[in-house]
Amino acid sequence: MVFLGFTRLTYKIPNDRIRLFLNPLSGDLMKKFLFISSTLVFLLTGLNQGFADKLDDVINSGKLRCGVVLDFPPIGYRDSNNEPAGFDVEYCKDLAKVLEVELEILPLTWAERLPVIVTNRADVVFGATSDTLERAKTVGFTIPYAIYYAQAVVGKNSGIKTFEDMKGKRIAAAVGTVPEIEFLKYAEKWGTKNLYQGYQSENEVFLAVAQGKADAGITTNTAVKPIVEKYDTIIAGPRMPWTTDYTSVVASRKEYGWLNYLELWGRFVGGEAPELRIPGVMY
Repeated sequence: MVFLGFTRLTYKIPNDRIRLFLNPLSGDLMKKFLFISSTLVFLLTGLNQGFADKLDDVINSGKLRCGVVLDFPPIGYRDSNNEPAGFDVEYCKDLAKVLEVELEILPLTWAERLPVIVTNRADVVFGATSDTLERAKTVGFTIPYAIYYAQAVVGKNSGIKTFEDMKGKRIAAAVGTVPEIEFLKYAEKWGTKNLYQGYQSENEVFLAVAQGKADAGITTNTAVKPIVEKYDTIIAGPRMPWTTDYTSVVASRKEYGWLNYLELWGRFVGGEAPELRIPGVMY
C-alpha cells in the first residue's frame, strides 16, 4: 500500500493496482514515471511548507520587526540616549517578549507606515494608524488600541484661538496623516489650500511653527503638552472639529492567523479599561 500525504488529505493506492500500473512500464517510460513522481512529491512538500503564516515566520526567524513613528511624543520618540522610547515602543517590547523573540524597532515616517507592511519590511506597525476603509484595501487592522483627537499647536503671536481663526493662516501637518486629509477638506472649502504646508515628519511641523514658518501645526492631543514644553514660541491651540481618531495595530491584510494573534494579545496598563471599538462597528 502506498500513501501520498498532503496536509489532511491522504491518497491511498492498493499494491495490486501499482503492479498493474507499473508492469507495462520499462526503459524510458519508467524513467519518465519516476521523474514525474519525484517532481510531484517535491511540489507537494513545497506546498505543505508554504502554509506557514506570518506568526510562524516571526517565531521561526527569532525576530519581530516592529515599525514605530519616533517623532510623536509621548507615543513614540527618542530618549536622552537616542534610544527608541514611548508607548508604542513598549507595545513592541511586550509583543516580542510574549513571542520569545528578539525585537527590531524600525523607525518610520508617517508616510511609511503602510508601505513597510505591503513590502514585508515590517511584521507589524504600532503607529497611531487610523483604520479607514481606504487603508483597509491595502493592510489589515486589529481592534483599535488607542483613541486620539486632533489638536493644533500654534505660534504665540498667531492670533489663533478657535478653529475658525485658522482660516487664511499657514497650516502645517505631516503628509499622509488624518489631520492632513481632514484639514485639506476645510482648506478646499475656504479656498486656502495654497497656504497649506505638508511635512514628512511631525518634528518638521513643530519646527516650522516654532520658527514662524507656519502659524499652526495639527497633531494629536497627546503630543501637545511635550511640544509646548519644548518650544517657548508655541502654545496649545484649538481642537479640530472632525471625529475622534480610532487607531489600530497594522499587519498584512492576508495574514489572518497573525491578525488573530494580535487581537488575542493585548497589554493594558492601569485603571478601568476603556471601550475601544467604534460604536456600531463589528470588528
